[in-house]
Amino acid sequence: MIPSERRDFIYRHVHEYQLAAIPALAELMSVSHMTVRRDIRVLEEQGKVVSVSGGVRLSDTLRQELAYSEKARLHHRHKCEIGKYAASLVEDGQVVYLDAGTTTFEIARSLAERFNLTIVTNDFSIIQHLMNKPQLNLFHTGGQVDQRNYSCVGNSAAMLLRTLNIDIAFISTSSWDLAHGVSTPHEEKVLVKQALLEVARRRVLVSDSSKFGKYGMFRVCPLEALDDILCDAALPPAVQQQLRERGLHLHSITL
Repeated sequence: MIPSERRDFIYRHVHEYQLAAIPALAELMSVSHMTVRRDIRVLEEQGKVVSVSGGVRLSDTLRQELAYSEKARLHHRHKCEIGKYAASLVEDGQVVYLDAGTTTFEIARSLAERFNLTIVTNDFSIIQHLMNKPQLNLFHTGGQVDQRNYSCVGNSAAMLLRTLNIDIAFISTSSWDLAHGVSTPHEEKVLVKQALLEVARRRVLVSDSSKFGKYGMFRVCPLEALDDILCDAALPPAVQQQLRERGLHLHSITL
């Protein structure tokens, strides 16, 4: 591997496992411990990871999301179960918004055989998956294309959403915590998510537990702006209790 490939590998690895030991990374990439340490130093300077004794962990401050194809491979079982559960909340005749993301894609898969639904999304992968389902009424927001995440973002997408009445919006995120709420490292995503908060009757955050405890530079909303949170049961019990004390309807999904 060339240096940029090694650093991408390390960043993907700590996204999946939260913590990685230097000897394990060296063995996986067939390089020396010193090479791994140099790569970690570069990633740390970029604010992506934090060195710990004998290894590395993901930084709490999220500077960059993984590409869509890379995110799709992480925590897939959790995302599938969250997707099935989320689909069970949808009632016939509703207008449903699916935010861009790999977890919301699993919701789309679970809704694909339903009838009498209108699906609105900014995600190209979701639209492509549902395109041959004539019983569904489909809308894509359009707007500025985020090629890394196969979606549309920015003001044009947000303006379309503000013309609609959404019954239930499933909102994705790469980072959320108790102090900062829902956040993102990418400014252009904020407008779309905030437009949803204005027009949706029910606002549901969908996220596996690996994304909790991180925050990006741009704040979308406090957690209290949401109605429900769907997450796997690996979320710490103390956090689950605090979320419920804030009046949020937490759906803790056991795999």
